[in-house]
Amino acid sequence: MKQFTVVIVDDHTLLSQAIQTMVNTFQKFKVLYTCKNGKELLEKFSDQKNIPNIVLMDINMPIMNGVETTEWITKHHPKVNVMALSVEDEEFTILKMLKAGAAGYLLKDTEKSVLEKALIEIAENGFYHTKSVTTILMNSLSGNEVKEIDINDKERQFLKLSCTELTYKEIADQMNLSPKTIDNYRNSLFSKLNVKNRVGMVTYAIKNKIYTL
Repeated sequence: MKQFTVVIVDDHTLLSQAIQTMVNTFQKFKVLYTCKNGKELLEKFSDQKNIPNIVLMDINMPIMNGVETTEWITKHHPKVNVMALSVEDEEFTILKMLKAGAAGYLLKDTEKSVLEKALIEIAENGFYHTKSVTTILMNSLSGNEVKEIDINDKERQFLKLSCTELTYKEIADQMNLSPKTIDNYRNSLFSKLNVKNRVGMVTYAIKNKIYTL
C-alpha cells in the first residue's frame, strides 16, 4: 500500500511532536520531518528528497509565517498540498490561508479521526473542505458580481466532477480521457477562474450554480 509523506510546520515543539506521533499511527501516512517555521521548510525543500505530499501548516510562526510559506509552496511546488492546522478560527485568517493556496483548513482541537479523514481526502482528491469553510468561502463571494467566463462543455463537465469525491484519475476514466488531458483542463480552469487549487474551483462552481450541494 502506498504511503503518503507528511511534513509538520509548527513552532511549538511539544505539539509538533504530538502531531507527528499521531500521524505516524495512520496507516497511509508517514511524517518525514518537522520544522519550526517557513524558513526552515524552504531550506529543507532545497533537497528533492525532502519534498512531501502534504504539509500540515501552522499559521502564526516567527521568521516566516504560514500564509507566506503557503504562498511560496503554491508558487514553487504546486503538487505539494498544504493543509492549515491552527488554533485560529477567524474568517479573515481562514480566507487568507485558502487564498494563499491551502487545500484545507482544520483547527487543532480536531478529533484524530477527522484529521486522518482530511489527510486521506487531500492525498486522494487534492482538497478537503468542511461545511463551515465552504460557508466562509461563499460568504466572501456573496457581494461579488458573477463574471462571464468562457468555459467549454468539457471543462464544465470536468468542473462538475471536480466537486465530487472523485480523484483526478477517476475523473479521467469517467470522461474517457487521459490524465494529461485532465491536467490540461485543470490548469486551464485555474487560469480562467483565477484560483490556485481545487477548493477554488469548487467554490466557483457552487457560486455560479454549476454544481449544487
